[in-house]
Amino acid sequence: MEPFVNQAAQVGRRLPKGKNENVEFSSELADQDDREAQERARQADARQEQE
Repeated sequence: MEPFVNQAAQVGRRLPKGKNENVEFSSELADQDDREAQERARQADARQEQE
């Protein structure tokens, strides 16, 4: 079995970076890390609104 190779990296192309992408959040599937990340995101948003 051959190792995984990033084809875009092989040819020197950069993959597009996502910014402010909307993702669906399911509280039923969320674990503790997800809930902590959601709280950090809320705090970051609040800081941005203050500036």
